[in-house]
Formats: sequence, C-alpha cells, structure tokens
Amino acid sequence: MDNIKKFRELVKKQKAYQYALTMVSWDSNTEAPRGAFERRAEMMGVISSELFKLSTGEEYQKVVNELFNIIDTLEDSLQREIKKAKKNLDKIVKVPEDEFVAYRKLVDLSQKIWEDAKEESNYNLFKGNLKSIIEFQKKFIEYYDIDDLPYNILLDEYEEGMTMDEYDLFFNTLRKDLVPFVQEVLKAKKTYKSDFTGDSFDVKKQEEFCQYITDEFAFDRSRGLMKTSVHPFTWNTHPGDVRFTTRYLKNMVLSSIFAAIHELGHATYEQQVDEKWNDTLLSGGTSMGIHESQSRFYENMIGRSRAFWETHLDKFKQVFPTELKGVSVEDAYRAANKVEASMIRVEADELTYPLHIMVRYELERLIFSSDIDIDDLPKLWNEKMEEYLNLTPQNDEEGILQDVHWSGGMFGYFPTYALGTAYSAQIYYTMKKELNIDEVIKNRDIQLINEWLKNKIHQFGSSKTPREIMLEVTKEEFNPKYYVRYLKEKYTDIYLTK
Repeated sequence: MDNIKKFRELVKKQKAYQYALTMVSWDSNTEAPRGAFERRAEMMGVISSELFKLSTGEEYQKVVNELFNIIDTLEDSLQREIKKAKKNLDKIVKVPEDEFVAYRKLVDLSQKIWEDAKEESNYNLFKGNLKSIIEFQKKFIEYYDIDDLPYNILLDEYEEGMTMDEYDLFFNTLRKDLVPFVQEVLKAKKTYKSDFTGDSFDVKKQEEFCQYITDEFAFDRSRGLMKTSVHPFTWNTHPGDVRFTTRYLKNMVLSSIFAAIHELGHATYEQQVDEKWNDTLLSGGTSMGIHESQSRFYENMIGRSRAFWETHLDKFKQVFPTELKGVSVEDAYRAANKVEASMIRVEADELTYPLHIMVRYELERLIFSSDIDIDDLPKLWNEKMEEYLNLTPQNDEEGILQDVHWSGGMFGYFPTYALGTAYSAQIYYTMKKELNIDEVIKNRDIQLINEWLKNKIHQFGSSKTPREIMLEVTKEEFNPKYYVRYLKEKYTDIYLTK
C-alpha cells in the first residue's frame, strides 16, 4: 500500500532528526564545554524546526489521517503505531512553529541555568526559566484543545492512560497503608555497622567497581557505554546504541553503585527491545512507569538483596580493602537497606523513596490546577517535605533545585517513579513463581533474569500499552498491594523482628 510505504519513509526521516538531537543532548549532559551551550541551542533550534516541519507537514498529516480512516484493516502493530501518530499529530499541529522552536531553545538553555543555580543554591537564578517553561506548557495545553484536565494531559504523555484520579487512588493507598509503617520503621532502634558508607572512597575505585557490576549484569558493551554526569540518566537511539551515566560521591559510595545499577535496568530494557521496531514509532520502552519498573527492579530487588551482597562483597573488598575491613555480608546488606529520612530523592532509601515522589506530584498538581506563584514554590516544597519526612531543606540545592526534570519541561514525569517502583514489586512476585531469584543472583547468572524480562516485557518496545504489559505479565491489573506487601515483608524482617 502506497500510504504505508510513504508513512515508513516519513517516520524514518523524523527519526533521523531525532537521532541527531539525541546525540547532541547526550553530549550536552556528559562532556560538552560550558561555552558551547548558546551556539548549541541555536543549532538545536534549527534542527528542531526542521523536525517540526517534517512531523506536521501536509504530506505526513495526509498519510496519517488516511491510514487512520482505514485503521481496522491494518495489522495490529501498525494500528497501534497509527493511533500513536494520530494522537501526537492532533496535538502538535495546533502549536505554532515559532513557539515550538522557541520552547525547544528555552529548554536547551535551561539545563545549564539549572546546573548553575543548583551549584550556587540559588532558586532565583532559575525561576525565570521555570516560569517561562510552565507558561509554554500551559499555552500548549490550551492549543491542544483536549477535553481533559491540564495535568491529566501531561500525565498521559509519560504513562499512557494514567490520570490524577488513578494516581490519587495510588498515593492514597500509600498514605493509608505505607506511611504509618514508614514512621514505625523510622522510630525503630537498630544498631548495625553502616557508618563505613560515609567514609572517603576513591572515585576511580568506585568507577572500577561499577564497571565490574556492569559486566556482571551482562550489559552488552559493544552496543553501549557508561559515563558520568551531574544527574544519572540513560540515553538511547536504538538497541545498538544505549548509553547511561552514574555519578561518584566520595562520602556516599553506595549512591554511585545503586545509581549505576538503576540506570543499568533502564539500559538493559532498551538493549533488549526487538530491532524490528527501529524504524517505527514503537521503538523504545512503552512508558516511563514500565521503564522505571525495570530500573527499580534491578536496583532494589537485585542490588539491595542479601544475595547480591553475599555474591559481590568479596570483590567490593578487593577494591576497597582498607575501607571495608571487618565489614560482613550482613553489615553490607543492612547498610544497603538503611532507612533514614533524607532530603535528596536520588539518595533516598527504598522505603522512604515514594514520599519524595508524593511531594513532587502534589506540587505539579498545584502548578497545573491553579494560578500558583512561582516565587512560592520553594516554600511549598519545604512544607511538603516537613509534612511527609519531618525534614526542612536548609537551602535550594537540597530543596527545590535538586532534580533536573523541570528544566527539561518534564512535568508529569515524577509520579511514574513511584508507579514504576510499585509495578516492579508486582513483577517481582510474578517472576518468583518461575525463577529462584536469589539463586540466580548467587550463581552470577543475571542473564537469566535479563532473558525473562526480555521475553515478557522488553522485546515488545512500545507495541503494547503499560496496562497490557502488566496484565499479560502478572495476569492481573496493576495492584499497589504488592508494593506495600514487598516493603512490609522486607523491612519488618530488617527492622521490626526481634
């Protein structure tokens, strides 16, 4: 069919421009010199403009609309693709090109401004850009003219089909069933040798251990690599080029390890997507929630397990013989699962982590549901931290400036961190019926877990919705009871069992 052939040609052209933008963004986040950003933003604006023309042009609109009109005659994966194309097209064609390009340039410059503001712990340096980003987002939502609440439209961009009503039910479950348990654990008095984690650990040696773990997790280095960045992340263009970063903190050695394992989860997902989706709109992970389920599975269910430390503590000690002298498997396991109210989300323990997401979710909800004053955001942030974690940030760096997401306009992203973590628990209990996970880890055969996840989730890319993935893998709809169960079982054993 001529329209299908033309659709394929136009999609491939769009992906070529996206490829270029992705590679420039990778460089921006890892090693670009500071002086490059203004010129880079201009050039990115030119490429973004060309991509905008391609993805909104009359030819593309005609092909997508004609295929959408006969969608019932198309094969299933193409139906999925055309529905995604139509959904995106119906939004983007309503945005004036000059505003789209101006927004992209704003976002490209805001990354550096956020980094500078964070380094100086000065929200005022960043708030002007943040205000402009929010104003653009609200204006775009008006252009879309979708009969839904503004924040729902943003939530759907990161987790297809999710709404505030569903997130509210999820977070209300956590408030009711998990928050009291978290408070109980925080009050528990348990003594164990965890103080070694605050000692000074050489950054080069930390990198050596993280590179070792990367190989242990069977990451294909011929199709990917690991570097460092201010904020750990994973970037990919296709399964043959998947890159991720971590960061190394001298006095927080476990942070670099868990950041690396977390991003390895994202990267493994992308490496295991079937290559047949490369030139389609179905390449890459299906949603941020499902993506986060993979990174949190690797980080928590594997990296924070007792089996992991039984298996890899000896290597850890080889790299740091002096710093880890006398540290036992039980010491390492308990240090990896130490529960402590903390300011920084990415350093938060597994149990208190969702409370950080609740703070961000409620603020974003306010931003797009009312005329909130941008000047009030640091104060509101601090109040939420006090409410959920009994902590008040002492400065902007450890408060409202700690996360990169808003500088990239990624509103609606944060709740997927908690949702994805909850997904991972449901997937974990399903996997346990088929694999002895602890034995797999002890046998240093993580490839078995990789293959299970590839067969059940990864290979499908975006050809299935998040709801379809969860239903097909676990044989039931998403249910947060598994998340609560997992956390209560694990941390009762560590903290509340006499």
